[in-house]
Amino acid sequence: MTACSEVADAADPSDAAGTIALAGAELRLDPAGGLFWPAERMLIVADLHLEKGSSFAARGIALPPYDSRATLMLLAAMVERWRPRAVVSLGDTLHDRRAGSRLGPAERDLLARIGHGREMLWIAGNHDPDVVPELGGVHLPELAVGGLVLRHEPRAGAVREIAGHLHPVARVVRRGRAVRRRCFATDGRRLVMPALGAYAGGLNVRDRVLAGLFAPSFEAHLIGGARTYRLAHHVCAPDR
Repeated sequence: MTACSEVADAADPSDAAGTIALAGAELRLDPAGGLFWPAERMLIVADLHLEKGSSFAARGIALPPYDSRATLMLLAAMVERWRPRAVVSLGDTLHDRRAGSRLGPAERDLLARIGHGREMLWIAGNHDPDVVPELGGVHLPELAVGGLVLRHEPRAGAVREIAGHLHPVARVVRRGRAVRRRCFATDGRRLVMPALGAYAGGLNVRDRVLAGLFAPSFEAHLIGGARTYRLAHHVCAPDR
């Protein structure tokens, strides 16, 4: 039995093809880890952490130097799929303040292709709080649009919010097997995005830092191949 079938066994069969409602807005969950908002023709992603590999290499930790390219290729595929008028990145687009200068020609070309003919909006994160000339586009502390607020770090008590920062993952155990995947986390009032970055880690949705943001009942939408899988919070297992 495959990992995805294990997840499907635990998922809610009423999952409506990756469509969720958030404070009255209809949103589509892309199985690559992005969020498309049809009414605004907006694609939202979070925590790309570009050039994390080169940041680690500078500290003597050898990692394959292809994370930025892999992450941007995921983003480019989502842009091709949804054809948004605007792309919003919810902070930590870059892994550190100097990461923009380390982007190679292939990565800069991908960024140019992604941004061609559309608005690119970069929300400030804790890793990249300053304007980054190499990214182009518009840099903002946060963005209010269509009755929702888009920001990097979730705020205590906030509603009508889409945020990143916490890199949610969910763990499912079925028939003695465990599957741990990046996920969207939501209670219908706010949503926390998965990290898109190839080298980004993850925080279990059952961790009190994440679970404490939501109402007692919330959902995790696991990223799994060609679709997402909706799981009730009580189905998700904590990390050991």
